[in-house]
Amino acid sequence: MTQFGRGPFGGRGDRGSRRGINPRLVIAGVVALFAIISFLSMRQINPITGKVQHVSMSPQDEIALGLQAMPEMMQMHGGEDRDSADQRLVDAIGAELLRAIPNGENNPYQFEFHLLADPQTINAFALPGGQVFITRALFDKLQTEGQLAGVLAHEVGHVIERHGAQRMAKMGLTQGLVGAVAVGASDSQVGAQQAAQLASAVAQLVNLKYGREDELESDTWGVILAANAGYDPRAMIGVMDILEEASAGGQKPPEFMSTHPSHGNRVERIKSAIETYFPDGLPSGLRP
Repeated sequence: MTQFGRGPFGGRGDRGSRRGINPRLVIAGVVALFAIISFLSMRQINPITGKVQHVSMSPQDEIALGLQAMPEMMQMHGGEDRDSADQRLVDAIGAELLRAIPNGENNPYQFEFHLLADPQTINAFALPGGQVFITRALFDKLQTEGQLAGVLAHEVGHVIERHGAQRMAKMGLTQGLVGAVAVGASDSQVGAQQAAQLASAVAQLVNLKYGREDELESDTWGVILAANAGYDPRAMIGVMDILEEASAGGQKPPEFMSTHPSHGNRVERIKSAIETYFPDGLPSGLRP
């Protein structure tokens, strides 16, 4: 005869043998789930590529954000370079690249190209919305207009792919996951220090992965735009060699390379993109 209270469904025989669910883990799960759902609900169609992306701002918001951040970024690198001839060259090549954008009639961004006076920081970067920069230190190392086109095309690719807006959305996801880890791990057995270290590791892994993917994707755009504008995309390999040489001998890597994939990976990506988009070989008459 069954004795109520002693069966497998929680009778008196289980008293003291079960431990309650840690409320911290429940809260951590809720925080993580909310972060993931919020990220996945951010869906927009890229007006140029047609891809569905997880972003939370409109192209107009990106433009406003880039214009707002531009003065500070320029000040950090010595402001606009005073060589008007070199600035005109940057503007002219930038304009050629914009005309070479596939589906360019759908381009919602306001591109501007800036040569910055910084003679030490080897870097090029783009802000959301279309503000593109190259430092004097990197400009002076480039040997051909094709190399300059490759660098600027890479940065245009970041804007086209909305990498800045994507990164901001991913940072929100990362912060939510970091918060979940911190809540779930910060009990008496782990301690606040170990929780902070674990949370930091999660953030670094997520953001590093996405950063590398973005750079390789922009290298592909560099190939497409440079070639469409009449420049030999193989010049980008020369840029990689210049940057690799600049970081040789134990020196600090150029800023342009600091968050990027390795030299070998990028060169292979460039070669692969050339083979993919030009299977019959590059057109003749491309400028080096």
